[in-house]
Amino acid sequence: MKTPVATKEAPAAIGPYSQAVRAGHTVYLSGQIPLDPKTMQLVEGFDRQVKQVFDNLAAVAKAAGGSLDDAVRVTVYLTDLANFTKVNEMMSAYFHEPYPARAAIGVASLPRGAAVEIDAILHLE
Repeated sequence: MKTPVATKEAPAAIGPYSQAVRAGHTVYLSGQIPLDPKTMQLVEGFDRQVKQVFDNLAAVAKAAGGSLDDAVRVTVYLTDLANFTKVNEMMSAYFHEPYPARAAIGVASLPRGAAVEIDAILHLE
């Protein structure tokens, strides 16, 4: 059985998908881009974009009954892999050991011109 997860503390889905879906003890968080959930506008500046993405993911994780510390897998999509080090630095404010497994992927573009998108998989007891 799968159950959708939604919160007004993160941007509403901008397509035919859920913010997250829970299946048993696993929660699949959809990719978040740096949209301010109140305005649905992209925030400016790379550091602000990364922070907004992590804040959005944290809000969805909370709505699912967990936190980013429950993440077992994170995928980071960047339009410029030169920003990889900055994402690493900022991740440490949102994740604690044991850290989730992670992949970082360079992409040509992201929705709405975002510089970063991140998705995650949580395991909840």
